[in-house]
Amino acid sequence: MSVSLKYKIRFLKEYLTFKKAGGKVDKFFPIYSDYKEQAGSATGHYFHQDLLVASYISKNNPTRHIDIGSRIDGFVAHVASFRPIEVIDVRELHNTGHDNIRFKRMDLMNADEIEPAICDSLSCLHAIEHFGLGRYGDPINPSGHLTGFKNLLKMLKPGGTLYISFPISHSDQLHFNAHRVFRPDSILNWQNETALEMLSFSFVDDAGNLHREVPISAVPVETEYGCGIYTFKKI
Repeated sequence: MSVSLKYKIRFLKEYLTFKKAGGKVDKFFPIYSDYKEQAGSATGHYFHQDLLVASYISKNNPTRHIDIGSRIDGFVAHVASFRPIEVIDVRELHNTGHDNIRFKRMDLMNADEIEPAICDSLSCLHAIEHFGLGRYGDPINPSGHLTGFKNLLKMLKPGGTLYISFPISHSDQLHFNAHRVFRPDSILNWQNETALEMLSFSFVDDAGNLHREVPISAVPVETEYGCGIYTFKKI
């Protein structure tokens, strides 16, 4: 018996049981997939990075936290549940209805728009790989990720903390216009003007599992599409 037939039979039996118990059914809306699913999804890049970095911010309790381009219905929502968070994105965001989310539209690749040393905590999760590729209406810039990273550091006060994540693989790659993918250690060569100390590194592997606070060398060399999650301190 095929899996699909097995679930259809189960659906029919449960429908008949429901009717026999006095239940009223207005229309059929069969969903078979949930018979075999887990309680929910607790895997993948966004689940792990959003929850992990939000927990760091909760623990560190910075004076002012600004986010650049991270997922609104994931990471930003996590942080906004317990503190104010200022969000910057090249795209517009309509009013969320939540006072803890404060939004400003800005292009982080435009140095003229950047105020220096304005926060002690800054995040950019699964976003910098898109800078300069035009996907989100941003101007084309082949070095957009480097320009963006430089401006991130410009915004951060000395002693401040940067949380950043992006796709990682066995080699640096550009998949136009979707995203870039980087070697796990490539970010260590992105800047030469600002002193940084890497406080922690975690990563999500190809299977979607989190490896928390490990050396960069722990990433398997055959990794195709993982996610590196970095915490830096600006010296």
